[in-house]
Amino acid sequence: MTEPSPGLISFDEASVFVLGGTSGIGLAVARVLQDKGVRKIMLAARNPERGAAAIETLRGPADIRFFSCDATDATSVMAGVSAAQEAFGAVDIAVSATTAETMLGVVSNLEMRDIERGLTGIALPPMYLAKAVLAGMKARGGGVIVNIASDAAKVATPGEAVIGAAMAAIAMFSRTLAMEAKRDGIRINVVTPSLVRGTGSEQKIMASPFAARVFAKATEKAALGLPDATEIAELVAYLASPAAARLTGQVVSLNGGISAA
Repeated sequence: MTEPSPGLISFDEASVFVLGGTSGIGLAVARVLQDKGVRKIMLAARNPERGAAAIETLRGPADIRFFSCDATDATSVMAGVSAAQEAFGAVDIAVSATTAETMLGVVSNLEMRDIERGLTGIALPPMYLAKAVLAGMKARGGGVIVNIASDAAKVATPGEAVIGAAMAAIAMFSRTLAMEAKRDGIRINVVTPSLVRGTGSEQKIMASPFAARVFAKATEKAALGLPDATEIAELVAYLASPAAARLTGQVVSLNGGISAA
């Protein structure tokens, strides 16, 4: 008989923190987890109005709350996690699904400030969240962290030098932390989509002529079709579930066949 992994907790007992949880993939993650039995969910994002709208959209059996949080500020992220721990007693599953305003552009056309903004806005939120939840998970003997990055972490694409560097930082941070935390029953994995149908990020990308050309070529390679936010969320839910008890330190692409990286 297979020995159970330490720190496992069923969805109906778990409390979840979703950074960037009021729209796109983050909101879809909250919806899918609620549908699968999670009853304690804290959404964290910057805008309280969008937070209220998200709670209304997700109205159902779960206790869903919102914390106004600047994902690029360590103190703010820690305060959000503390609020979730106070409300629910723990954070068992932490998901980082933030997006940044940085658009594609070749390095020669970028401002210095664009480089700083891209690295800060993309790479720091999942690192801050992981650090904020780590002590509590370690004390309880387990937990799950899932970070959303992108295939730019794996595949070099013109116009994505800064984005790719930031996404690669998320991937390597997560893989290394997974090796550090596995003895405490904590699992960390990364999901790396490419273009995701029906999200605000897709709309912003396709509104840029340069970005639209780049992703039009990529979309042609997606023979299986581009995923939507719910499909990404289903993968996140699997990675967070006891079914993935032996899975950690992995960077999983869900991109319809754009690449096999």
